[in-house]
Amino acid sequence: MRLRTYRPRIIIRIFALFLLVPSMKSASFIFDRRLYELLQEPGRTSFTTRELRDAYAASLSGTQFRIADVRRYVYEQIRRLVRAGWVSPDEDRRVRGQVYHLQPIPTHLQLELIDNGFENNLMDAGVPEPGTTVRDVEALPLKSSANTDLQLEALHKEIRLDFLTSMGEAERFKLLLDEMPHLRDKLEGDYLEARDRSSRLLGHLRAIEKTLKTLAAPR
Repeated sequence: MRLRTYRPRIIIRIFALFLLVPSMKSASFIFDRRLYELLQEPGRTSFTTRELRDAYAASLSGTQFRIADVRRYVYEQIRRLVRAGWVSPDEDRRVRGQVYHLQPIPTHLQLELIDNGFENNLMDAGVPEPGTTVRDVEALPLKSSANTDLQLEALHKEIRLDFLTSMGEAERFKLLLDEMPHLRDKLEGDYLEARDRSSRLLGHLRAIEKTLKTLAAPR
């Protein structure tokens, strides 16, 4: 009787161990073809979000877009590269102008390049077509108050997106730290960086808002 009751327990435990063995299959990584080609250009081993954004915007010839949407999209892709181990942030952490370094493609990634990644992302997010292209905004002279307001509003949208992205990142890191305290040594630095970046971006956002209110006030 003892043998009959003991054997099933051994079998269950062995079966459970097999379930815990991680899969060694390659991870599929879907990535924007334009960004991939930009990262393969000579001298692109180090870059900032702004540099990669400007290069990506230049590749969108004939397409209407908002620079804030490009900034958000490129930033999200950089974060994906960091999580995949393909890109690493510089040790000198900065709120704005963070430098990233391109690393060799991880061997476990199965790269799958797609076309029109930015356009498809806008469609999925339901972002309406812009009435004025970013090039139109940047080309406007600053002599008139209307043009100044337009550029400030575009800057306000860009900083606001940065702020919301950074705030969401900080919130997620905080939840991960609460749910997985054993990862504190690895994640606390990222959490503090995202929180500090959110605070600074909020200051930038308030400064732009005050400037717009000042310009709108009757003289």
